[in-house]
Amino acid sequence: MTLPLSILDLAPVRRGSSPGETFAASVELARRAEELGYLRVWYAEHHNIASIASSATSVLIAHVGAHTTTIRLGAGGIMLPNHSPLVIAEQFGTLESLHPGRIDLGLGRAPGSDRNTMRALRRDASSADTFPQDVLELQGYLSGATLVPGVDATPGKGTNVPLYVLGSSMFGASLAAALGLPYAFASHFAPAALQHAVAAYREEFRPSAQLDRPYVIAGVNVVAADAKEEADRQLQAARRARVLSLLGRGRNLDADETDALLGSPAARQIEQMLHYTAVGTPEEVRSYVEAFAEHAQADELITVHQSASTEDRLRSVELLADSFATV
Repeated sequence: MTLPLSILDLAPVRRGSSPGETFAASVELARRAEELGYLRVWYAEHHNIASIASSATSVLIAHVGAHTTTIRLGAGGIMLPNHSPLVIAEQFGTLESLHPGRIDLGLGRAPGSDRNTMRALRRDASSADTFPQDVLELQGYLSGATLVPGVDATPGKGTNVPLYVLGSSMFGASLAAALGLPYAFASHFAPAALQHAVAAYREEFRPSAQLDRPYVIAGVNVVAADAKEEADRQLQAARRARVLSLLGRGRNLDADETDALLGSPAARQIEQMLHYTAVGTPEEVRSYVEAFAEHAQADELITVHQSASTEDRLRSVELLADSFATV
């Protein structure tokens, strides 16, 4: 692939399935992505969301790493204010020791949860205020130049696991630029500030030991199918699933009730989350993805395949890769 393509796997737990089945599907997805030439697969830390099973992110990465051989794996991302930098350095130092040269560590400052869950995580409401200092502390543990006298990460010290700053606002862009780190923008669900944030990051970037020039990863939703009608059907199913998850309040709604909710003013934000979505046949999806990469000034795209079933997600992953292979 001339344009590096990667995958964000949210480890979705579909209705009627179990986390064990989800993890088996994540292994299958990563192995297929490896065969098709995708650069990396990332997993995101979320808590108290019944439809997402990637909460113990480093454990899932270790499991998938044991069933793959070359593809890069990582967190997109770890919500650092939920943890101490030392613990994350030890976890990802362990992963790098188990799977040398294959581990990434993307970092975000959001809770990945609601307020009650924040309390259950023992996270203080002001934890995000020290995010820049925590990133530097974590970087010190991984590089072997600890900022805490007498404290080293074992494993972790000297592994130099590459760090990425995740964000959807000017804050993350400015921080990534100041620290000379790659910047991953969450345009797959928070599209509003994409162009402004990327432009600021590129303008303000300062070279570092990790990176000598700006590097931008942008998220884009993808639903690729053999026919446009099938892709549209899968996207509508994804919309329904999302509105049920966020607005359904645990109710069992039929398709008509769900579509009514989807058409309500409350659902406009959900539609906006899918603003950047490539949907259709391989040719249509490739065309959209290429245009989006230029629009986002992205060096790499991380694709989020929204199809509901494992089979449809794998087919989407395959069709996107094949469409670039035949260019």
